[in-house]
Amino acid sequence: MTAFIGEYNCKLDEKGRLSIPSKLRGQFPEAACNILIVNRGFEKCLVLYTKEDWLDETAKLNAVDDFMSPDIRRFKRIFTNGANLVQIDNVQRVLIPKKLLEYAGLKSEVVLVANGNKIEIWDEDLYTSELNVDSTELSQLAQLFHKERNQGK
Repeated sequence: MTAFIGEYNCKLDEKGRLSIPSKLRGQFPEAACNILIVNRGFEKCLVLYTKEDWLDETAKLNAVDDFMSPDIRRFKRIFTNGANLVQIDNVQRVLIPKKLLEYAGLKSEVVLVANGNKIEIWDEDLYTSELNVDSTELSQLAQLFHKERNQGK
């Protein structure tokens, strides 16, 4: 599993192409072969995965039996809908499909945010507002995370 690090301010060109910063590209495993998967995020952002990490995510989905409930099937359908293979071109750009640009409201100024095995692509203003939390809310989020993490043990 890849563990990306960093936050990068970038621009989309008029065709929806995104240049991948060299510091971020240097973190891609050699096996990535210039192929990435871009999909919708849970919030109003996009998510980039290496092909290997995307296959790991879909394996987790497939490990949950479709017969469990209609909600399981619906989640799987929604989660994988919109996923696209994108290729890093010879000048280190990826073309983001128009439908995904519209979903995340991406125009020109974007932020690439490393988040574990994925890279989130946010509209710059929306990302700034997403991070606008006070210490009380941050503490509550940390407690929730800690509780969830400990239940998974």
